Amino acid sequence: MSMKVNLAGVQLQNPVMTASGTFGSGTEYSEFVDLNRLGAVVTKGVANTPWPGNPTPRIAETCGGMLNAIGLQNPGIDVFCERDLPFLRQFHTRIIVNVCGRTTEDYCEVVERLSDEAIDMMEINISCPNVKEGGIAFGQNPKAVEAITAEVKKRAKHPVIMKLSPNVTDITEMAKAAEAGGADVLSLINTLTGMKIDVNRRTFAIANKTGGLSGPAIKPVAVRMVYQVANAVKVPIIGMGGIATAEDALEFILAGATAVSVGTANFTNPYTTTEIIDGLEEYMKKYRIEDIGELIGAVR
Repeated sequence: MSMKVNLAGVQLQNPVMTASGTFGSGTEYSEFVDLNRLGAVVTKGVANTPWPGNPTPRIAETCGGMLNAIGLQNPGIDVFCERDLPFLRQFHTRIIVNVCGRTTEDYCEVVERLSDEAIDMMEINISCPNVKEGGIAFGQNPKAVEAITAEVKKRAKHPVIMKLSPNVTDITEMAKAAEAGGADVLSLINTLTGMKIDVNRRTFAIANKTGGLSGPAIKPVAVRMVYQVANAVKVPIIGMGGIATAEDALEFILAGATAVSVGTANFTNPYTTTEIIDGLEEYMKKYRIEDIGELIGAVR
C-alpha cells in the first residue's frame, strides 16, 4: 500500500502537510508531532525584511472557525535561514517555504535568497496587498497573478506553488492565470475575508476590522473551489480549508487535490496531522486501495 504522492517532481511520503502560519516552522509542534511522519512542513510566511504584523487584538473565535489578522508577522529571510531552516533539516520531511511580500521585487528578493538553500519547494502567498496597485491583493487580478508567477519562476531554483485567494469572483480564472505564468503547483484556499463585532464593547473584535476566516466553516467552499480548479488546470493541487479529520482530507483528494494542508485544526489538536495520516491508512485498508493516487480526482 502506497501513500506517496508527487508534486512537480518532488515525492512526498504521504499527502499530508501543514498549512502556512499555523505550524510556525515546526519547532513548537515538534514536541507533539514526529515531523518525520509528515509529507511536508510548510513554514510561516517569510519576507525580505522583518514584519511586525498588525496591532492587537488580531485573533477572534467564530462559530466553526476563527478570524485572524496577524499581518504575516515574521523575522525576515535572514533570521529564517539562520535559525529555522537548520532545525527543519534535521528531519527527512519535505521543506516548503511560504513567501510573502508587498511588491513583486520583495517576493523575488526572497526567492533569490532561497535559491541556494536546501529546501524542496516554495509556496508564494499572493493574498498579500500589492502596495503599488493601491493595496489590491496580487491574487485578485488575473493579470497580476500571471505576471508575478512569471517573475518568480524566472528566479526560482525550486518548484513554485502559487497559493490562491478565494476572495475572487472566479477562482478558475486565477488558477489558469497562475498556470499560464508557469506555476508548478497550486494551493487553495487561503482564508475568506470576514468580520466580527463585539456587541458589548460596540466595536470590532479585531483591531484590523476584518480578518481571514479559517476552520471548518470554510471547508465546503474550499472543496468546491478545489474541484473547480482541478477541472480547469493540469498542474497538481494542494487542498486546504477546514481540514480536521481524515474524512475531510479525503473530500479534497476525491475532489482533485494531490495533497492537503492542515491549518487551524493544529491549534485545537496539535496531533491532527498524524491522526489524519493514520486515518488515511485505515481508509485505504478498509477499501483495499493499493495506491492513494487511485483516489485523486476520483469524483467527477
